[in-house]
Amino acid sequence: MTPWWKKAVVYQVYPKSFQDSNGDGIGDLKGITSRLDYLKKLGIDAIWLSPVYQSPQVDNGYDISDYEAIDPQYGTMADMDELISEAKKRGIRIVMDLVVNHTSDQHKWFIEARKSKDNPYRDYYIWRDPVDGHEPNELKSAFSGSAWKLDEKTGQYYLHFFADQQPDLNWKNPILRQKIYDMMNFWIDKGIGGFRMDVIELIGKDPDKLIRENGPMLHPYLQEMNKKTFGSKNLMTVGETWNSTPKIAEEYSDPGRHELSMVFQFENQSLDQQAGKEKWDLRPLNLGELKKVLVKWQTDIDFNHAWNSLFWENHDIPRVISRWGNDQEYRVQSAKMFAIILHLMHGTPYIYNGEEIGMTNYPVKSIDEVSDIESINMYNERLKAGYDTQSLIHAINVKGRDNARTPIQWNNAKNAGFTTGTPWLHVNPNYHQINVEAALKDPNSIFYTYQKLIKLRHNNPIVVEGDFELVKGTVEAVLAYYRKLKDTKWLIVANLSGQKQHFSSTDKVTDQIINNYTDHSNLTNLTLKPYEAFSVKVK
Repeated sequence: MTPWWKKAVVYQVYPKSFQDSNGDGIGDLKGITSRLDYLKKLGIDAIWLSPVYQSPQVDNGYDISDYEAIDPQYGTMADMDELISEAKKRGIRIVMDLVVNHTSDQHKWFIEARKSKDNPYRDYYIWRDPVDGHEPNELKSAFSGSAWKLDEKTGQYYLHFFADQQPDLNWKNPILRQKIYDMMNFWIDKGIGGFRMDVIELIGKDPDKLIRENGPMLHPYLQEMNKKTFGSKNLMTVGETWNSTPKIAEEYSDPGRHELSMVFQFENQSLDQQAGKEKWDLRPLNLGELKKVLVKWQTDIDFNHAWNSLFWENHDIPRVISRWGNDQEYRVQSAKMFAIILHLMHGTPYIYNGEEIGMTNYPVKSIDEVSDIESINMYNERLKAGYDTQSLIHAINVKGRDNARTPIQWNNAKNAGFTTGTPWLHVNPNYHQINVEAALKDPNSIFYTYQKLIKLRHNNPIVVEGDFELVKGTVEAVLAYYRKLKDTKWLIVANLSGQKQHFSSTDKVTDQIINNYTDHSNLTNLTLKPYEAFSVKVK
């Protein structure tokens, strides 16, 4: 029997920016519950809910101080229970964000751990003595600077691969691991649909050997987690793995290994990054490279023994039409094109909130407009190193995480209908034109393309189970592929560029499936319009 999550489409909700119900400018759980009918209309099967646990909010909730409490800005545990229950009534599962590589420094474990070297909680975290009066080694934080922070009271450094206020947990400690499993079972017992696992590839770290991701104990830890928590349940688990290859992804998701359902991989997110450099060191985008990566993750995975996720956007990644498409003249066409090529591929698709209406990046002019800690830390560090302000703001506008975190644009009323108060982050001024209310009124909107793609996945086994075969010999800017299942064959064609492109095929069209411009009954010597995409049944 095919697991439900292979047929599913998952929708990520970034709670802080989704819907505010009480006028404080911050999205909340009641706000999400109030919009469930909208998500039901879209047709999604599950909501991946970014963290709503109690947190000081240094990293927007990815710094957790209590895993079994709801942060007051989002509501109460009763509100959470109501969301799970109301979603279930609509056939929607809630997938929780599991952040277990690190906690907040305000978590009771760390508060205890830093009291003394012999505290019972000390070994829940990773501590090292100074070396020659300095950091233990050269490991770096993803949020700039050293990954080691000196704790003055005990004279030792603790490891933090993200903010100073996010100390890394010591997964070598079996007592800690059991505490985490108990917490996971607490949520499973509430009736959730699974877990999205934040930076899960880091839990097997060995800092003394400078090993961050894919450490030797990573997979044994995941197998133990599987056995002690979700393994016997009908749940979906997806691991965030920035450094996966197709073969590593198979290790995570092969059912015979008893680890996870699938992983997120981010290879196309580094295509505008200089080789060997940080994400902020940019180079021009190349459509040929994008096409190569998309195809690689369809052909280099054995889908009979593994699985993969499909996504363009999330809370860490800028809007796809602003990055790879055209968010002005061809905003609608490029948004539909990206949706069509991704949702008809092999794997489980994810939609990030706002993607289904074609939300765009909102460029900032000053660091004063930036909220994201990663962008702010990078800016300050590089400013001291001599970088000019203009280039740093440009990098933030291209890759900064605030791009995807602006409030959802529900209508053209004040603050886009997100809040009656002052929004925590600026609303994109284009909300007068780009909003849910307008999308629902327009039968040709991006929303209805996503809705149709979800129905195609639910109603056509070829989308879930069909083989993928690349159409070779196309020009660089054209991606064409087949999906095949038994005697059924679909052709998907997309112009990835803003210029007209040529495509020709001898296939005979027997049915129209979906397009963003017009039907095609003859595939001979086509001139594809900018960002044109279509799928047809052929023989």
